[in-house]
Amino acid sequence: MEFRPAMGRERFRSIWRRAARAAPSLNGLARTLNSMDATARATPPPPSSHTRPVQAPISRDAPRSGPRLGHGLERFDPLKRRAADTPGLISFAGGLPAPGEFPRSKLAASFVRALQNPSRPALPWSWPEGDEDLRAWIAGQLRRRGAQVARDDVIVTSGARQAVSLAAQLVRGSRARIGVDRESSPGALDRFQELGATVVDGDSNVDAYYLMPAVSNPRGRTLSRSDRARVLSTLRPIIEDDAYADLSFDGAAPRPLLAEAPDRVFHVGTFSKTLCPGLRVGWLVPPRSLRAEALQLKQSADQQAASLPQAILEDYLRTEDFDQRLVRLREFYGRRAARMERALRKHLPGWRFDPPAGGFAIWVEPDAEPNEAFFLAAAIEHGVAFDPGSLFRAHGAVNPFALRLCFSSVACDEDLDEGVRRLARCWAEVA
Repeated sequence: MEFRPAMGRERFRSIWRRAARAAPSLNGLARTLNSMDATARATPPPPSSHTRPVQAPISRDAPRSGPRLGHGLERFDPLKRRAADTPGLISFAGGLPAPGEFPRSKLAASFVRALQNPSRPALPWSWPEGDEDLRAWIAGQLRRRGAQVARDDVIVTSGARQAVSLAAQLVRGSRARIGVDRESSPGALDRFQELGATVVDGDSNVDAYYLMPAVSNPRGRTLSRSDRARVLSTLRPIIEDDAYADLSFDGAAPRPLLAEAPDRVFHVGTFSKTLCPGLRVGWLVPPRSLRAEALQLKQSADQQAASLPQAILEDYLRTEDFDQRLVRLREFYGRRAARMERALRKHLPGWRFDPPAGGFAIWVEPDAEPNEAFFLAAAIEHGVAFDPGSLFRAHGAVNPFALRLCFSSVACDEDLDEGVRRLARCWAEVA
């Protein structure tokens, strides 16, 4: 079924030109586009024309060090909200797991059992380090991957972001210089900025590293052996974010950096990608010398991760075959990645990308450099959304122009083909 844009092509060109005059800065651009939307919809379309749209101003690269340009996730908030309100829109944004893969009935049964089991209280307060059996299960999984982890090494957190936050606070103080990949997790980048750390997209003169060595976000890469050895050889602390490790398309999660350097690796994990994000349960394995300090920070932050989600998880993991679930998820997301790759090669052959090794998305670099906020606004009018590349860069650099396209949470596999077709139609107009 063809998506019919809310605005005609000529009305969009008019808005494009007005926004370029009214909002030269990237931060103001999204707000301007959003505020002009109602006016644009009320304006009758001008006569059709074959005139090519005027090229929007292209923002310059941001510096490699210095403050991040606002909270990356907030800069595009008006456009994200408009996308959410657009009927029929196919979203390649967000990095969410597939809702159809949530084990709803099994989690519901675990919920009931957790409430009915008097020996495992799910409703009162508990200890800040988290449920003993849940921590034992996490430690067991890490031991299977080669890390020597005991139950008492694990701290259950309120999601992976809290675990990253705790680790960052323990790394050389609030003014640490943290080295990251050129593209990295926006949530982590924003949190480092909130804590006063300096984020550096390189490894020169840094106090610590933040890495996703098993499967990175947004590129879906695995850290090479040479890069792994190089980072370990620096003897600096490492925050190892393992969010997508269990979703490597080639098989089981690889050996973590924690197994190589437990005295300086802060290992972060989560159930958000493999089970569901709504439970908000993650974990941190800090160096044993810093466990007491990490636990004190955790207790000061929120006393403990919520008891009920931990009890639900513990019951679910005890009664279900989680390994078999991971096998199914790897096949599911691997199949979707391959289908999006085929659609990109067919409809946008000039766009460059490397097939991901795992995870939820493909990082693409198109063959032109339009303003990313304008292109996102145009894409939404064509019924498709994506994550702009600047969100994943330490200082919001917009060049080289890039997008993250998430294949994970679309309603059906056919939407991958249709969404890419919509992107191609939009690209033909604005690039």
